[in-house]
Amino acid sequence: MTTPLKRVGVVAAAVVAAEAVFLLVRHAADVDLTVADQGPVTAVAVGVTAALAGLAGWALLAILERFTARGRTIWAVTAAVVLLLSLLGPFGAATAGGIAGLAALHLVVGGVLLIGLPR
Repeated sequence: MTTPLKRVGVVAAAVVAAEAVFLLVRHAADVDLTVADQGPVTAVAVGVTAALAGLAGWALLAILERFTARGRTIWAVTAAVVLLLSLLGPFGAATAGGIAGLAALHLVVGGVLLIGLPR
């Protein structure tokens, strides 16, 4: 069984990965990450969202592991579906580059959590 400290590390890794992608997309590639009706995406918003997604995923996984024999499998399928649905969100970006940048953020956070949390 995975220790809580390892799962904290996975959530932290998702936040760090999201911030790294944000810095690359926003500053190195100079992509406008503005969402219509919500304004620009900030580094704080990226970090908080990644952390909340990680904690929510961890909570669901812990509940499923406790009450079902196939908790990890159920969680992986659920997490993959949530990741795919979350990719609809970036279409609210103002530019094509923004769509690609926000999709990259979603994929990086989702990938880290999908790979790391159930291990």
